[in-house]
Amino acid sequence: MKTNYDVCIFDLDGTLVDSLEDLADSCNMALSLFELPTHTNEEYKFFVGNGIRELVRKSMGDAAGDKELLDSVSINFNMIYQEKCLNKTKPYNGIEKMLCDIKYRGVKIGVLSNKADDFAKKIVSSLFDPCLIDIVYGQKKGLPTKPEPDSLFEMLGKFECPKNKCLYIGDSNIDVATAQNAGVDFCGVEWGFRGYDELKNAGAELIAKTPSEVASIVNSSYFIRNMLCHE
Repeated sequence: MKTNYDVCIFDLDGTLVDSLEDLADSCNMALSLFELPTHTNEEYKFFVGNGIRELVRKSMGDAAGDKELLDSVSINFNMIYQEKCLNKTKPYNGIEKMLCDIKYRGVKIGVLSNKADDFAKKIVSSLFDPCLIDIVYGQKKGLPTKPEPDSLFEMLGKFECPKNKCLYIGDSNIDVATAQNAGVDFCGVEWGFRGYDELKNAGAELIAKTPSEVASIVNSSYFIRNMLCHE
């Protein structure tokens, strides 16, 4: 079966892996060191997605107006998360099979995250077979974070892939905007941190309920949107 795509690029947190508890635990520990209020895992679902600096800033609330304090909490978060980032983080059910099914069709796979580059690479290399994922980009100096499309364009350049042969997959409004800004096709996943409503309201036309549905989209020569999108 011929596929529409040469490359699939995935968001990491909330799309391939459930990392929420490790992010929440690490940030709460950093906040506690400075006697700042902590938060529930549910609250952290809406703090993550824009990179570590923004995660810490949102978790600090009004206290983030103190730049020196924000810097200190961020530094401590990085040190704590370095030790904790693989404590509870794991792929969602069905992710490995989905990646195998996509690779079987000859499609290359990238991971594009707003997580710091060293953390993104550490998590991917620890949790996934290296033959499944070709390129991993986290947040790097010189490239703005998503939803700016620069890092996605750089990855497409590495793959030597035109925009119309790429599918971007993610779980949040940030991911929808990234695909829109880059001019690439998008598939939302409703099992992640943000859910169906956020994706739909952000403009996602295609939303998969399960990883197997993502593989079906990639491996089909056409979309059956009525089967994959809620009414």
